[in-house]
Amino acid sequence: MALVTTKEMFAKAFDGKYAIGAFNINNMEIIQGVTDAARKHNSAVILQVSRSALKYAGPKYLLYMVNAAVETTGVDLALHLDHGPDMETVKVCVENGFTSVMFDGSHYDYEENVAKTKEVVEYAHARGVVVEAELGKLAGVEDEVNVSSANATYTDPDQALDFVKRTGVDSLAIAIGTSHGAYKFKGEAKLDFNRLETITNKLESAGISNFPIVLHGASSVDADCVALCNQYGGKIEGASGIPNEMLRKASSMAVCKINMDTDLRLAMTAAIRKHMGEKPSSFDPRGYLGDARQLIQGLVEKKITDILGSVDSMK
Repeated sequence: MALVTTKEMFAKAFDGKYAIGAFNINNMEIIQGVTDAARKHNSAVILQVSRSALKYAGPKYLLYMVNAAVETTGVDLALHLDHGPDMETVKVCVENGFTSVMFDGSHYDYEENVAKTKEVVEYAHARGVVVEAELGKLAGVEDEVNVSSANATYTDPDQALDFVKRTGVDSLAIAIGTSHGAYKFKGEAKLDFNRLETITNKLESAGISNFPIVLHGASSVDADCVALCNQYGGKIEGASGIPNEMLRKASSMAVCKINMDTDLRLAMTAAIRKHMGEKPSSFDPRGYLGDARQLIQGLVEKKITDILGSVDSMK
């Protein structure tokens, strides 16, 4: 077994009207929790790494742990750079065995985003690595990505078509109302599905068929995990995420990749807080990290079965 790119994953997902879960990893327990859930449901999965995670764990540690998961589980895994800010970070990941990279040039003006993304595509494709890019700006905070609500912009459908044609990207992250972090909505949750459909139709009309769309900032912000955090001393108040039914609808359309990070952070924190609260004399990391791994696995299983629809996607 070996790491794979997302090309075949996304082709199957588009045809099957489901999405592949992309889960951010930082340590061994998260990797094990996610991949054990994928193995249980025979689901392909994407493990993604932010620049902050690269700094925290190091690319080689992450690669070897992910390779161990491939050998142990037999699951189709892609190792993906999430929100790569520059060519230097992209090169570090490609040189260390990542099979997919995301270049985020959404903070540049449009023409500069096109030029820089095309440069990344040419570099990565020459080395057998696929590329995701972003058009539009999502609000919220995640690691080193911080965009205010005032600066958030939805993806323009005409620009999306032009961008895909000129850059040659393999998938595109669009902004239709999702946001990073645990506080996604102050009022009613809304996603612009008409915009998603328009983008897909424009690509299809231009002969770009079955093009995979990506949703960033798509954690549901699991209410049980938030409640568990708060029960054991946390202060996570007013957190809200993307409703499951909206993510299911997106999965049935052109969205082939759904990113989830906040939910894993909440699950790990909730499990550790509970362990420490109930066992104040405990100081064995295997105890509280083992509990965290178990809760993460259960959470990811629900994502696979109830939202993503990727059960048996490896058949």
